[in-house]
Amino acid sequence: MSAKNEVLAASAKFYEALNRMATGDAAPMADIWSRSDDVSAQHPIGGRDEGYDTVVASFAKVAELAGGGEIRLLDQKIDAGSDMAVETGVETGTLVIAGHEASLHQRVTNVYRRTDGDWKLAHHHTDLSDSMMEILKLLNAAA
Repeated sequence: MSAKNEVLAASAKFYEALNRMATGDAAPMADIWSRSDDVSAQHPIGGRDEGYDTVVASFAKVAELAGGGEIRLLDQKIDAGSDMAVETGVETGTLVIAGHEASLHQRVTNVYRRTDGDWKLAHHHTDLSDSMMEILKLLNAAA
């Protein structure tokens, strides 16, 4: 199998894990990330998380508030080398957070690294999501 096809498979696992997170189950997210201190995620609500434990915990925190939705990757482009790959596209769909539905449509960049023969996420970066930011403001105001 070519590196590009292997990264396509890793991407499919990531988006499956992201959709499981949307239903409240963050467990699959732990398996798709490289277990390294240098992984990072820049989320649609801002900020940057660094390190495997912190990144996986950030997705688990969203899962605690999630109540459904579907996130898809459109306009996918992959540039794969022998041990690193970059994927770009547009994440689109919905995510229900604490009973509020966010509409998603943001550019995304994912970086994958071959680790012990498997492609794992090393970085995930999306544009800010206005609808997710509004929900966050509502939740902070209610707290």
